[in-house]
Amino acid sequence: MSKTSRTGITAPTNAKKNSIIEIRAIAQHDMETGFRYTEDGKRIPRDIIRFFTCRYNGEEIFKADFYSGIGANPLIIFTTVAVASGTIECQWTGDNAYEAINQVKITVS
Repeated sequence: MSKTSRTGITAPTNAKKNSIIEIRAIAQHDMETGFRYTEDGKRIPRDIIRFFTCRYNGEEIFKADFYSGIGANPLIIFTTVAVASGTIECQWTGDNAYEAINQVKITVS
């Protein structure tokens, strides 16, 4: 796992039914492309976030695949429709058995 890893989700805590809501998800992660070398000439192993998945009450609503060109601390912004109260869960997975899960509750009225 990376030396530093924190995740965050920003989403409204309350929304009207069938309104469009914005979700922002960020992972602060020490990324390494795998293309750099140490002063000794040894390759520094790749350490990136590879996949991002967001579920709303268990149903996948957004996913992304990342590759070596992804920058550190990827910020993902997307929208969805508020259909029911429940949980928005974001999961990041990557190299070196990296996995982080974060969730927020939303009340829909």
